[in-house]
Amino acid sequence: MRQLEVVFWGFGPRVVLVHGSVFNGPLTWQEQRPLGERWRLEVLNRRGYGKSRPPEVRSDFEEDARDIAALLGDDAHLVGHSFGAIGALYAAALRPQAVRSLTINEPPAYRLIKGNAEADAIAARLQATRRDVHEPRAFLEAFRKIINGPGAPSPVPLPDPLPPDIQQGVLTTMAGRDPNEADIPLGALRRASFPKLVTSGGHSPVFEAICDVLQRELNAERAIIPGAGHSVPRAGAAFNERRSISEGGVSGRDRSNSQQDLISALGQNPKNSA
Repeated sequence: MRQLEVVFWGFGPRVVLVHGSVFNGPLTWQEQRPLGERWRLEVLNRRGYGKSRPPEVRSDFEEDARDIAALLGDDAHLVGHSFGAIGALYAAALRPQAVRSLTINEPPAYRLIKGNAEADAIAARLQATRRDVHEPRAFLEAFRKIINGPGAPSPVPLPDPLPPDIQQGVLTTMAGRDPNEADIPLGALRRASFPKLVTSGGHSPVFEAICDVLQRELNAERAIIPGAGHSVPRAGAAFNERRSISEGGVSGRDRSNSQQDLISALGQNPKNSA
């Protein structure tokens, strides 16, 4: 059976990048490729994407978490986007000793704000779309309308027909597990000593509320990076160069030598600092 596909960009300290729904790893993280000048970017294709093996049953954040936890090896920074951010949160709780820093962008963890009328409505619309829409292009159109908030830029028109890699991602998403089932392991993550950063795009009150809960519950840094809607990594330099406020956990020596990019802003895990 095929193993998971990982695309490598650059050299340096390891950074594992986990994509979300529809778009595979290289498509999601293409604006981060310049960071390969200073970092070894390990761009995962989750199960059902690229040349990775298919999911055991369906695309599932808990199965992703086990894959990500194994990929971390002994020591890596971890960055997750959207559905992949849920898997990254679970993975970091499974193997906190292997995580140097954790960056999370807009996970659709609607359960964190259950009772929020707008979040509950979005979760219900996603469930109905998975149940009722069976044509990939129609599904993707509906999915984008649900995910993009009122402050998001106008979506780029979809090519017709859909390119094979996007078609593959849509089919995987259509059969995926409902993210509203995610029960984020907040306690384990709160106890973990690695630095944490939660980012959002400033386009959706629902995603802002989810990210605010994560900031509070995980004692994380917080950054809002507008311009690309839910696809915050596509903001490019604004995402790559974002510095955290306090650089928590960075030793004096590491702080003075830190690079001006997102991962360096998070710094080194205190267990690795001099």
